[in-house]
Amino acid sequence: MIDNKGYRKNVGIVLMNNKNQFLIFKRIGADAWQFPQGGIDKNETLERALYRELFEETGLTKKDVIFIGKTKKWITYDLPEKYQKKRNGELCVGQKQIWFLLKIKEESFKIDFSVNNTPEFDSWMWVESDMPEKKVIYFKKDAYNKALKELKKFI
Repeated sequence: MIDNKGYRKNVGIVLMNNKNQFLIFKRIGADAWQFPQGGIDKNETLERALYRELFEETGLTKKDVIFIGKTKKWITYDLPEKYQKKRNGELCVGQKQIWFLLKIKEESFKIDFSVNNTPEFDSWMWVESDMPEKKVIYFKKDAYNKALKELKKFI
């Protein structure tokens, strides 16, 4: 769903472990790392989108994680023109995200990219809390910094 400013509504997911490290993922065919994220379908709640995207991108389910917190407001980032495209006839200029912090239950931790016929990621790694913004693509850095700053208060 694209709003009247051209931003696609989206959920962002930060997964952490008992050592307060974050799980980041590498996009297939690129040296691009990110947190799981995805669009919110029409008439879908934030929570439903969160757990659907979590499963589609990582194979983890609601029972594998503990909800810790979420950002209060939408955080946006603009896409470079080369990545902007039309969705249902509307130009998508960027993402508008609510970010969620989830803690993985260590006993049920198992990433499975094969649950999706077209997986987005092919690798993952744990990083210290100051690393994600160093690994993420340039146009998402500010949004990541804002989201992590707000979510870190829950740790």
